[in-house]
Amino acid sequence: MNTYETINKTANISDAVKYYWGYQYRLAAEVLIPYLSENSAFRNNDKVMEIGCAEGGVLAAFVEKGAANPTGTDIVTSRLESGKHITKIAGLSIDFVEHNVLEDVIPEKWLSSFDLVLLRDVIEHLEKPELALRNIYKLLKKGGHLFVTFPPYKSPFGGHQHTVNNTLGKLPYIHHLPNPIFHKLISSGRDNDIGEVKRLQKIKLSPEQFVYAAKRESFSVIKEDHYLLRPVFKMKFGLPAIPLGNIAKNKFIKNYVSMEASYLLRK
Repeated sequence: MNTYETINKTANISDAVKYYWGYQYRLAAEVLIPYLSENSAFRNNDKVMEIGCAEGGVLAAFVEKGAANPTGTDIVTSRLESGKHITKIAGLSIDFVEHNVLEDVIPEKWLSSFDLVLLRDVIEHLEKPELALRNIYKLLKKGGHLFVTFPPYKSPFGGHQHTVNNTLGKLPYIHHLPNPIFHKLISSGRDNDIGEVKRLQKIKLSPEQFVYAAKRESFSVIKEDHYLLRPVFKMKFGLPAIPLGNIAKNKFIKNYVSMEASYLLRK
């Protein structure tokens, strides 16, 4: 029985935590690890960190593929505690640390320590993406890799309106409407999520802004991919990933059609 099966059959883990951990694990096992291995960004015994690791399902899959004592950080204590609980049950070695990549002091033991850092669907939430990239640069060994994914803000659900848990929030592109209309459409959703959606309206991260910030912080862009349907949609909805390929070179397609921008960077 592998780790995924073990966790799914464990009685003292809530169904919600199993769901989140499970799709994280599958995403890493089925998509991220093969992709990063093929592009020479992950090898056996590499030291891996995930920033915004939540329950740590991604890192669990990396451990099984040979990652050495990975580190997961997040700012949500409850999700880190769930990760610790699952990791203990699975008998894995993952270091979970509450840490804010923008605000907190970087522990000395992390400096120039990691072969690979993962930043999945986090950077679009950060008011200072350049500062985040600057701090991550300090974490990587020379020649180390950073893998980043995010939905471009102008894309169908780049405003994260789907997270507010109301019916109208499921509509694509409504975050492009004038604020009074958009805010009215999502007003019956959850307060915390509505607040985050309004905060993202000020950040509005685009692929061009991200690449500019990455190069400004001395990263080399090794690979850039865009998807009409995101790879994680297979785990969440049973839908196949649909890469956009060369048509994503078109600025309109890249910003308004691509539902995921992914970048492999190197220090």
